[in-house]
Amino acid sequence: MTKDTVQRRGLWVDITLLILAAGLFFLMLWLGNWQVQRLQWKNELITAVNSRAYGTPVSIPSGEITADDHQYLRVKVAGTFQHQAARRVKAVTELGLGNWLLVPLKANTGETIWINRGYIPPGVSETQIQKPEEEVFIAGLLRLSEPNGTLLETNDPANDRWVSRDIEALAEASRIRSATSFFIDAEHYGAAENWPRGGLTKVTFKNNHLSYAITWYFMAAMFLVAMIYVIREITAARRQSAFAKTL
Repeated sequence: MTKDTVQRRGLWVDITLLILAAGLFFLMLWLGNWQVQRLQWKNELITAVNSRAYGTPVSIPSGEITADDHQYLRVKVAGTFQHQAARRVKAVTELGLGNWLLVPLKANTGETIWINRGYIPPGVSETQIQKPEEEVFIAGLLRLSEPNGTLLETNDPANDRWVSRDIEALAEASRIRSATSFFIDAEHYGAAENWPRGGLTKVTFKNNHLSYAITWYFMAAMFLVAMIYVIREITAARRQSAFAKTL
C-alpha cells in the first residue's frame, strides 16, 4: 500500500471498505453461531428420535400425529391385512432397487392403517409374497405420509405408478375412506428368506454442523487477520503521506 495510492483515494473510500469488511466479518461470525445452534438442535433431534425408534413398541397415540412428536416412534398394532388393495412403491434399499409393499391393515381399533410390509426385489411374483389371512401383530416405525412424489419423480395414480408413500393418494386410489394420515414401516417377521423383507428403514441423520461452524469461525479469524494487516498498511501509508506534505 503506497502513499501515492492513498493520496489518490479519498479517506471516505477506506472507511467504506473497512465498514463493508467489518460487515463481512460479523456475517461469518453469525453463520458460525447459527451452525452451533443447528448442531444443538440436531443433537436434540437425534436423541429424541433414537429414544422413539429403539424403545419398546407402544400403542399408536391418540390425537394428532406430528413429525416433531411421533416420527419414527416404535409402535404396535393388530389387525387383518387387506391384500387386495396392496400397492408397490419404488424403493432404493441396501438390498438394491425394487419396491416397498404397502398394504392397508384393518386394525382391531377400527381404523385402517397402511403398513409398509417391506422390500420386494424385481422379479418377485405375487405367489412368492407371504400373505397371511389371519390376524397379525405388527411392530414398526410410525412414519408420516410422503405426498406427491420425490424431487425427480411424481406419483401417477392413474397408471398405478408410485414413487413415494403418499398415504392420502394411496387410500383414494384404493377407495379407502377411513385410512390414517401416517403409515408404519413394519419390522421383519417370519422366515429370513420371506418376501417382503421388513426392517430396512435406516434411522440416520447427517450431522455436519460442527465442521461447518469450525469452517466459518476459521474463515472469520483469517479475515480478521487480513483486516488488521490492511488497516495497519493504510494507517502507515497515510502517515507517510501526511509527513510528506509537511516537508
